[in-house]
Amino acid sequence: MYTVFYSMDKVPYFDNSLGTEIRMPCHNQQQLNNNESQDHAAMNSTKQVRFASCGNTVLSVSNRDAEVAETCESAFKSDIQKQIGPQLKLLPLNDQIRELQTIIRDKSTSRGDFVFCADRLIRLVVEEGLNQLPYSECTVTTPTGHKYDGVKFEKGNCGVSIMRSGEAMEQGLRDCCRSIRIGKILIQSDEDTQKAKVFYAKFPPDINRRKVLLMYPILSTGNTVIEAVRVLTEHGLQAKHIILLSLFSTPHGAKSIVEEFPDITILTTEVHPVAPTHFGQRYFGTD
Repeated sequence: MYTVFYSMDKVPYFDNSLGTEIRMPCHNQQQLNNNESQDHAAMNSTKQVRFASCGNTVLSVSNRDAEVAETCESAFKSDIQKQIGPQLKLLPLNDQIRELQTIIRDKSTSRGDFVFCADRLIRLVVEEGLNQLPYSECTVTTPTGHKYDGVKFEKGNCGVSIMRSGEAMEQGLRDCCRSIRIGKILIQSDEDTQKAKVFYAKFPPDINRRKVLLMYPILSTGNTVIEAVRVLTEHGLQAKHIILLSLFSTPHGAKSIVEEFPDITILTTEVHPVAPTHFGQRYFGTD
């Protein structure tokens, strides 16, 4: 005995009361399923992930190839870190950082969105930079009278921004360390020799005894940072006590800095041959 039922899509099927479902052939339903499959495939083909670099090849991949692209990108980053060394530290990449990088690189991004996303990315870099500073263990008493074993940062840290783009990172550092002291360096290219030249430098008087967070958003050639580190070392600071905070870096820029100062630490979100050199102009509205 078979009973006829109708599904929600008006397609009849039979139940033989034995738990078996027998669907009647329906040309319209098959065509609808085919159309849905085509639409789903088209939607997948239009989903794009950001470009990934594999060696010297730049790939634009669909959502189906995302896993392959991520593997290729990881291999590229691993190769870069091997070339530069453990001094180069990259923030763990996630979708949040990818979106911020994408918005900052997009030429159609408004200045308001650019500044907002840049500040968010700066904050992430500063937070990770603080993790590189030395700390000591301590025990505190909670309001309930219990003991808690925690940590506290050792004193003697300061920030130094390379003007002008480096000043964009100062507020992010102050948001995390409201009483931290910040020095400044102004470096510009000489019109005749095209070499980086120091025009202004002001640091805390005991800079040689501090750990320094050196702030410069974009590492392109690395010449400006190299000159800034030279000034700091001339004031008695050791390169191993300098942590360079950057948002974007080129392989050439990071490699040049490490070759000149092997003990320095470079912290950035991305290493790519094309750096968004428009950062300072867009952030301060001088473009």
